[in-house]
Amino acid sequence: MSKKASLAALFAVSALILPDIAAAADCLQSHAVYADRDGIYQLKFQPLNSDAAAANNQFKMTVKDSDAVLDGYVMPSEDPTRTIGMVMFHCPDGDATGADLDACTIWQGPVYGVDAKGVIDNLPAEKANAVDSIVLPAIGPALRDSTILGEGKQVAAPWDVFAFKECTK
Repeated sequence: MSKKASLAALFAVSALILPDIAAAADCLQSHAVYADRDGIYQLKFQPLNSDAAAANNQFKMTVKDSDAVLDGYVMPSEDPTRTIGMVMFHCPDGDATGADLDACTIWQGPVYGVDAKGVIDNLPAEKANAVDSIVLPAIGPALRDSTILGEGKQVAAPWDVFAFKECTK
């Protein structure tokens, strides 16, 4: 391949990638959609619609070719300041005990946002601009060890990084 053809191919690929990068910056975190590298898991953020909520983000996690929908919440914590997330499956509605929540929590841990320059920080609140990627450390093994698809069914483990896919404005 000639140098000219290589440059043309590079510009063509850049044209496909750069609009997605710009789209993340133009999207609120509450409307961002992310996918794992294999396209099996998707995080779809939704507005909380409450100024009194303890969480500063919420999302639904879906699994391709499955009816499984997991609920995700991200909350600020202190000392040290971190954003902590929880992914839950089939939690009871209404008042729930700590034991109830423990039983339905699939994963809990820090939630990191990564910007276009690769800078890692806490996930911003829902009214901030969307980050380019989200890191949920060790989400893969937690999902693999779960029964979200049914007892005895193997769950493909996602990578811990979810890349911005689209905005649901």
